[in-house]
Amino acid sequence: MKIFRVIAIGTLIWIFGVSLYTLSFYVPVIENPEQQANMVLFIAVLPLVWVGCWLYYNEDRNTNGYSVGLALFLTSAVLDAIITVPFLIIPNGGSYYGFYTDIGFWVIAFEFIAVAILYWYVKVYVKNKK
Repeated sequence: MKIFRVIAIGTLIWIFGVSLYTLSFYVPVIENPEQQANMVLFIAVLPLVWVGCWLYYNEDRNTNGYSVGLALFLTSAVLDAIITVPFLIIPNGGSYYGFYTDIGFWVIAFEFIAVAILYWYVKVYVKNKK
C-alpha cells in the first residue's frame, strides 16, 4: 500500500465531506439540520470514496479494497479528531464521545469500507482475473 498516497486521497475526501456537511446547514430542507447534514454526508461519501479509489488504483492495483477503505476511513477519522470535533462539534454543544458513538458515524464508516471493497472488486479484482 502506498501510505502517502492513501493519506492524501483520504484527506481530500475528508475536505470535500466536511465542506458538504457544513454547507448543508445553510440550505434547510428538513426540520432537523443535523440529520440533514448526516444525510448529505451519507450520500456524498459514495461518489467521494469511489473517485478516491479510482485515484488510488491508478497507481497501485495490488492492494486489497478493504485495506484501502480502512486507510481512507482512518485518515478521515483522525482528521475529525484533530479538526472537525474541536472546531465544529464542541462549539455547538457536542463532544468527542457523542461524535464517535453516534450511529451515523459508524454507518458512514461502514459505507467508506464497503464502497472501497466494491470498487476494488468491480474495477480491480475482476479485471486482474481476466
